[in-house]
Amino acid sequence: MTDLGGFHDHIARVDLSDENVDYESIDQEDAEKYIGARGLGVKYVFDQGPEVEPLEPENLLAFMNGPLTGTQVTMSGRIAVCTKSPLTGTVTDSHHGGWSGARLKWAGFDGLLFEGKADKPVYAVVEDGEVELRDASHLWGHGFHDTRDAIEEEVEGSFGKNLSVMGIGEAGENEVRYAAIMNEDDRASGRGGTGCVMGSKNLKAVVVKARTDMQKPADSETFREGHKQAMELIQESEVTAPNEGGLSMYGTNVLMNATEEMSGLPTNNGKYTSTGDARDGGFRDKESFDAEAVSGENVRENILVDEPTCHSCPVACKKEVEVDVMHKGEEMNVRTESFEYESAWALGPNAGHTDRDEIALMLQRCNDHGLDTIEAGNMLAMGMEMTEAGKFDDLDEGIDWGDSEEMVEMLSKIATRETELADLLAEGARRVADRMDAHDNKLSVKGQTIAAYDPRCMKGMGIAFATSNRGACHLRGYTPAAEILGIPEKVDPVEWEGKGELTATFQNLHAISDSFDICKFNAFAEGIEEYVLQYNGMTGRDVTEEDLMEAGERIYALERYYNNLCGFDGADDDLPNRFVEGDNAMPGQGGVEGSLVELEKMKDEYYEVRGWVDGVIPDEKLDELDIDVGPGTGISTGDSTAPADD
Repeated sequence: MTDLGGFHDHIARVDLSDENVDYESIDQEDAEKYIGARGLGVKYVFDQGPEVEPLEPENLLAFMNGPLTGTQVTMSGRIAVCTKSPLTGTVTDSHHGGWSGARLKWAGFDGLLFEGKADKPVYAVVEDGEVELRDASHLWGHGFHDTRDAIEEEVEGSFGKNLSVMGIGEAGENEVRYAAIMNEDDRASGRGGTGCVMGSKNLKAVVVKARTDMQKPADSETFREGHKQAMELIQESEVTAPNEGGLSMYGTNVLMNATEEMSGLPTNNGKYTSTGDARDGGFRDKESFDAEAVSGENVRENILVDEPTCHSCPVACKKEVEVDVMHKGEEMNVRTESFEYESAWALGPNAGHTDRDEIALMLQRCNDHGLDTIEAGNMLAMGMEMTEAGKFDDLDEGIDWGDSEEMVEMLSKIATRETELADLLAEGARRVADRMDAHDNKLSVKGQTIAAYDPRCMKGMGIAFATSNRGACHLRGYTPAAEILGIPEKVDPVEWEGKGELTATFQNLHAISDSFDICKFNAFAEGIEEYVLQYNGMTGRDVTEEDLMEAGERIYALERYYNNLCGFDGADDDLPNRFVEGDNAMPGQGGVEGSLVELEKMKDEYYEVRGWVDGVIPDEKLDELDIDVGPGTGISTGDSTAPADD
């Protein structure tokens, strides 16, 4: 058990196969070494065994809070969902904001561990420290929004007051490999296919009923000092200042125009480095093809209707929009949250169009079906390029560049696996490439596709995509903070040297915030000093900045160790062919004319900083970080096989 502040020391382990719920404590050493949320969740997944198959009942699906979740700490409304990914085969964790994480803490839980598979669809109701399973057969086959509304009535709760729902739509039920878990505010644990795992278990939703009951810090004076410093920095930041900073005014989509102008916006499945470069390259001479049309500034001026926020967050980056759009001859009114940068990019410029209002409709469809918007947009763009190349001719089906009306329909077809093409695209980029000899058409790393940052322009993002433990991801190590925003200091985005160390530092720092669990956006203002003060104040510990950074490194290393035991090594730390030198390279254009990614040089630098051998954690490094689980990798820092155990 743990006596640290910020914890209830209460975990529910739910065996869906026999509908049994057991309650257990948290190991004190694990709580200290792995912090909480992402770190503890990954530890639970590791303990379940790296050899499990993602869609088998033995795979663990962990909903985890951290010691700062649901407290007075700014931006502390996050929750981590950890599992083995059906998209990548790696360990994955996917987070969402809103209020469900806070309410889970207020309901008396640090986490929920689901294993097994229910005989029929069920949903879990969490209240007052207990979990009850209820029949969800009547909800199966319904989209998330109808499911949410039905559950609100059934449990006699009220969204915005005492109720949260985390659930899946048709995509999760049909085991689309990038299905998302949605919550009532259309926030998503989108990446890695967490919703697919949920569907494989016949678990339709997790319902949390609780009123506000924030835990008090163990050391109130230290906590008060850290919280005061953090609030001052957030209010002073040009990025996070409430009602003034770029993130507060325009949401994440404040980056659309910025990346477009620096030729850092992958366009047409990454063939071009901006919509302007695509126009210059002769992309159908579409003068209307312009990223500005889907930018945060354009959204705010024309279709913004609300700016909801998450628990304990003054920034309010979420941008709810409303549009009237003609779709296949029918006028539709769409109100949805949220017009995010990565989502707008994936479903817009990267798929060959910038129809703002159609993108809003696509977002609504993805949210209701429970599809990861980044993966869905990338899969449509990959499908468009393959259609153009004639690779779907045998299917007698395809999808054309920029056909936004057909994109909307294809999203629904993917969620239900309705057609042969939709069923194929539901499998994700790596499997499509393997089946259709289309490796040069995919924008994935370890099976997961990239986000809206072109590595030919932002070299740090290149090495971050490549070395992300959960597949291509901008949120494992957000180097654009330095490359675009100058936080903590400005670095040259197209320079490769130093990016290995920069990426490792960001990866460790984000492992900490994900384990607290607080929003990464606080890192645009706060630093490790504020993290230490608030963590020590809440838990009653007395860790140093060095201790906390080592914990971040330990969490990242545990994930890499899990992946190593699953067979991943440095060969899997790659990038899409078009971004690096080779026969299929597509050098950058515009402001990054001729640029490609110096991947091998950056990997050498990165591995040296990490103390890894060709992407593998040496046994000496495991010992150094006090990771004493599993058999070891059998690799030493001398790049020779470690001696066998006697």
